[in-house]
This record gives sequence, structure tokens and C-alpha cells, in this order.
Amino acid sequence: MNRRTLIAVPLLVLAATLPAQAEIISLDTISRYLNGLDSAVSAFVQTNADGSAAQGTVYIKRPGRARFEYEAPNAALVLASAGSVAIFDQKSNEAPEQYPLRRTPLNLILAREVDLGRAKMVIGHREEGDTTRVLAQDPKNPEYGTIELVFAADPVALTAWVITDDLGNRTVVELQGLQQGVRIPEGLFNISAEIQRRAGD
Repeated sequence: MNRRTLIAVPLLVLAATLPAQAEIISLDTISRYLNGLDSAVSAFVQTNADGSAAQGTVYIKRPGRARFEYEAPNAALVLASAGSVAIFDQKSNEAPEQYPLRRTPLNLILAREVDLGRAKMVIGHREEGDTTRVLAQDPKNPEYGTIELVFAADPVALTAWVITDDLGNRTVVELQGLQQGVRIPEGLFNISAEIQRRAGD
């Protein structure tokens, strides 16, 4: 799995708990849910464009912070913090690859204020089975790719997302047991500290 695939993190549809006649969740409701998602932790399973799979734990602390810890044999680490994304390769001693968070679709859900009603942000909004799926992009930079968010309802919950990058590669991340309101140490998102720690190992 290459580094580009990892951040295309960071979803096929998860099994949901909606009633059979569930109605589509409105964009306003989804925006309120995401804005209330201050912190969360979840196990995840990731399926990459080449068919390979990985799993791990994701820590989210809005605004702007996320940590993807991948389990062995991959054992990679992806950090989003202070407007940057850093990809650490456990098998390499090289410095992490870094680039602006705003250039990734993940920035749309890590933003300080999520407003899916913005012009040209949502390019798809549909019900599929027991889920509501919202396809979004940066309206100012659609070339950065898209993120499709998958939600269950009653209560509203983010269950998965699908990121399609600028090359058309799709990465699916399925969340398993999302816990909200979890206290997460700030140090988990410190890119500089992680670089220093690895340099000292």
C-alpha cells in the first residue's frame, strides 16, 4: 500500500440499524451532527483502490485533527494537525511525507464549521438501503477529489466514507463502533513531536 493510498483515508456501506422505511437525512441535520462531533474514536477497516485492505484505529478531534493508526503488518501512521497531513512509514527512517490538509477531501469533515448547504459543495445526496449518502467536494477546488459520507439514522451516525482522489482512486473506510465525546490527549496529533520521537528511537 503506497503513501498516497493511505491518506485517501484518511467506505463501503456498513450494515445499519434504520427502519425499512427510513427517510433520507437532511443536509441541515447532517451538518449539525458533524459540527457536534467534537471528538471521536473508532476502529476501522480500509479497502484500497488496488483491493488491498488494512485496519486500525482512528482518533478525530475537530477542528482539524485526526490520527489513523494502522495495525501490523502495515503499521503506518497518518496525522492531520495544524493544517497539515503527515504520513509516517513504519518501514522507513525517512521524514514523513507532508502536505496541506486543505488539499484532501477529509478537510471537509474536519473543518471548524461544516455547512453542507454551501453552493456546489454537495454534488450528490441520496438514500441507499438503510443509509443516507452525501457526496461532497471543495467547491473552490473540485480537483482535490471527493468524499462520500455514509450515515445511519435514529440516531444519526457516521458509519463510513469513500474518498476519491484526483487520480480517480477510491478508498473505502468503514467505521466500527464509533464512540463520541471521548477525551483524547492533544499530544496524539502533534506532528513535530512524532518526528522527534522517531528520530530518537
